[in-house]
Amino acid sequence: MEGGGRRLVLAVLLGGLAGLGAFTFHHGEGLSYFSTDPRGCKNCHIMNDEYASWSKGSHEDVAACVDCHLPHALVPKLFSKARNGYFHSKGFTFQDFHEPILIQPANAAILQASCLRCHGEFVHDIVRGSSTAEDAVQCVHCHRGVGHGARG
Repeated sequence: MEGGGRRLVLAVLLGGLAGLGAFTFHHGEGLSYFSTDPRGCKNCHIMNDEYASWSKGSHEDVAACVDCHLPHALVPKLFSKARNGYFHSKGFTFQDFHEPILIQPANAAILQASCLRCHGEFVHDIVRGSSTAEDAVQCVHCHRGVGHGARG
């Protein structure tokens, strides 16, 4: 195959891959993941129960998903969003995620920091060292249902 023929084949393959990627991004409502709207978090049916219970819970008027589940500083937030996006996409594409969905250790640390950012003054004696000590008291130990309601 001549140089021109190889370029044509390469162009067709790259164009097909780009088209497939664009279709998948559009079909999966990819732009919604760049927003702070909690409805973007329930694009995947696996999060419908969490969204429904959050919308009826005590934090619905004061905190959206990103307020609790992402760091507030820009660079850590973007890193966490990219990391989570990769693992969520992989998990939902290959259907290799745990059901019910479980929070990963890195995200649990972010969640704990978020609890303390809003409620730290009130609970500082109870959870002293909770963001670093491995066996420390985590807010969700006692308040598992606060953000998403009671779980079965």
